[in-house]
Formats: sequence, C-alpha cells, structure tokens
Amino acid sequence: MFDPNPDRYQKLPMRRAGESGLILSALSLGCWHNFGFEKPYEDVRKMILRAFDQGIYHFDFANNYGRPAGSAESHFGRILKEDLHPYRNQLVISTKAGYYMWEGPFGEWGSRKYLLASLDQSLMRLGIDYVDIFYSHRYDPNTPLRETMTALSDAVHQGKALYTGLSNYPKEALKEAISILKDNKTPPVLIQPHFSLMDQEFKLDGSLELSQQAGVGVIPFSIFNQGLLTGKYLNGIPKDSRMGDPNEPYFHKNVLSESLQKKLRDFDNYAQSIGRSMTECALLYPLHLPGITSILLGVSRLSQLEELLEIATKPPLSKDVIQNLNQLLTVKGDV
Repeated sequence: MFDPNPDRYQKLPMRRAGESGLILSALSLGCWHNFGFEKPYEDVRKMILRAFDQGIYHFDFANNYGRPAGSAESHFGRILKEDLHPYRNQLVISTKAGYYMWEGPFGEWGSRKYLLASLDQSLMRLGIDYVDIFYSHRYDPNTPLRETMTALSDAVHQGKALYTGLSNYPKEALKEAISILKDNKTPPVLIQPHFSLMDQEFKLDGSLELSQQAGVGVIPFSIFNQGLLTGKYLNGIPKDSRMGDPNEPYFHKNVLSESLQKKLRDFDNYAQSIGRSMTECALLYPLHLPGITSILLGVSRLSQLEELLEIATKPPLSKDVIQNLNQLLTVKGDV
C-alpha cells in the first residue's frame, strides 16, 4: 500500500494561481508521451507516485495523451484506483480537449458537442466524477468563441469540473475568452502556453501581462523546447531521442540547424561558466517571472524527475544571469 511522505508539502515552493483559491507547487507533472500504454505501467506508476511523494500534486492530461490516444488517462485512472484514491481531495487533476481524438467533424477543435463528449470520456478513463481543471486545448477560429467558452462553463455548472482553463490561445482570442468565462461566472484559473528561454512570445506579445491583469495564473509547458535546452542535442541527434525516433509525429527532424546548434553550445558554455547547467537555467528561468504559477514538467524516466526536483530547490537565477540568458538566446530561436 502506498504511504506518501508526510513532509511532501514542505518540499517545493507554493504559489497561488492568479486571484483564485487554487494553490500549486512550483512544479507540476505533464502526463503526455511516456505516460500511456507505450510505457510499462510500473514505470508510469513509479514516476507518478514519486512526484506526489516529493510535493507535486498537480497532474495534467489531455484526451489524446499517450499512445494510443487516451491511454495516459487510463494509466492514471488505474494508479488513482490502486494507490492514490485516499488522496483524491489532495490532487489537482486537469484534462483538455481540442486536438484530434476521433474521426468525423466532431472529433477535434472547439464545438460544444466535441468538448463535452470528450470530457465524459476522460472522466471514464480516469475513473472519477470530476476533474479539477478542464481546458480548451486550442483556439478554434471556425467555432464561435462563446460556444466554446460556454461549454467549458457548463462543465463546471454540471459538476464535471471545478475550474476552467485555456491553452494555446492567441492574445486577442485569449482576452475575449477570459471575458466570456468571467461573464459566465467561471473565470479561468490557469493559462497554459508554450514558453521557454527560446520562445518567449507569450511574454513579448503581452499575453503574460494580460493574464496577470485578469487575475489568471500561468502554467507554461515545453520549457526545455522538447529537450533542446537540456544539452541532449549539442552534438547532433542521438538515436534514443525523440528527434531521432522515425515514428515521432510531434518533432520536426530538420529543426537542428547549424545556427541553432551554435546557440545551444553558447548557452551550454555560459551555463558552465556560472556553475549551472543548461537544464538548470531553462527550469529556473520561467520561475522568476511574475504571474507564473507552476511549471509543467515533461519527463520520460524517473531519473529525469529526480534531477528536476533537485534543481527546483536551488537558488534562483540572478538578474544579471537572466539578462545574459535573454541576450544569448533569441525570442523564438529556430524552432
């Protein structure tokens, strides 16, 4: 029987999500690839339980996470039933709908029909009555925004979600979506953008400031740019990497240009010169920004999780280091 560390809530800093009552630890676990049936169940279980044991209690999913799609939620549902059921009220479980999940015109995007049907299926896979946060996973330019937002709000009003959230929304759509959700008395609790040292568009286009002004927390994903900012690709593409996987659909194989490799080497040299690692800088950088509630980690092995947990307890980056990092890496890099 799983017996978690009684001191787990003292392991990581805590932050409030905007002006809400939701409080998260500085790290959360994004359960995308490597958490579905493509990974042995015991490996997934060990990562989930170790995360909870060390103060991570927010686990983030989407309807199509894992291979096959939905299997990450199914794996977690089993873990929840066998190990974490006594702690359900201590967990923050989120899921999303927006990307392709099934055939036909209602198997993706932002229609009411798709979103609410997807949520019902996610709840079945997870084996729970409600999720803590239900996100619109991406902006749908062909569905009225009010329809998409009202579907999120109705999920809350129906008791199938506690909070609403938004992911991958451009600034103007984000502003309107927040307004609609507030009018529906279900203000979003978190915005989930792609953000890293190499892609700061969310900050530079004013979306981060907009979120702060609206009282909404921010939880960025892909802070390592699919591993580019960890040092994995300094000398080319390893065969055991995601970029080296010929069946990997989410990673462009031509991304590793010579100019990008030079930037990564410069980054590595600078990090070493200040006694840090690339991974350290990439993880600690977003945590210095006002408005960032938590960081979504993506890991494939328990050892990676252990490394990131250790980094999160290290001293923050100085202002000089942050300034130098901004100068070393371009806004969007070459990705």
